[in-house]
Amino acid sequence: MTPQDSPRPAAAAVLDPVDRASEVIFGLLMAMSFVGSLSVATDGHEEVRTMMIAALGCNLAWGLVDAVMHLVATMTERRRNLRLLRRLQATSDADNGRGLVADALPPLLGSLADAESLERLRQRLLALPAHQFAPRLGFADFKAALGIFLLVVLVTFPLVVPFMFVHETALALQLSQGAAIAILFVAGAALSRYSGGSIWRGGLAMAALGIALSAAIAALGG
Repeated sequence: MTPQDSPRPAAAAVLDPVDRASEVIFGLLMAMSFVGSLSVATDGHEEVRTMMIAALGCNLAWGLVDAVMHLVATMTERRRNLRLLRRLQATSDADNGRGLVADALPPLLGSLADAESLERLRQRLLALPAHQFAPRLGFADFKAALGIFLLVVLVTFPLVVPFMFVHETALALQLSQGAAIAILFVAGAALSRYSGGSIWRGGLAMAALGIALSAAIAALGG
């Protein structure tokens, strides 16, 4: 828990670039596993229709699961924050309190924070009303969960749309795979930009990693 988080612990943060890219890549890999099953299929309309329904149904299910698990994780973190506040309030030992604060910080920040900084954080936390740490879900949390669901589901469509308009399965498959590679590249580029790395290198690396993971999923029967 950081000092920036503490004044508003009941509000979920908007999905950051890592969350968005991760959900897109997850949904994309799930859809790619179904599209890849047509690599040796015929041009039969029923096979294509079955694949599209299966891909959409799979991502609908996993988008729902991922959204619900986001809410569970949010509640878990809120309870952890409330437990920290109660432990701080229950101890009169300042050294022990500073140790609790240090343990709650990310490892790098915790290792760099001195006693004075930790004491300021401890005092600020103790000054906060306990009701701000109530482990409940708000509108922003459900909004973030909806965003996760939509990212996982909507990424399916660029992969299945070619099969709706191109009657030749082989060509539609190539267009679908091209769309998947392009999305993987954009997701990797976004992650690299967020972390300060090379956009081109990150995009190409994610495209290669996504292709490898898709092949592994298919080989494992996914």
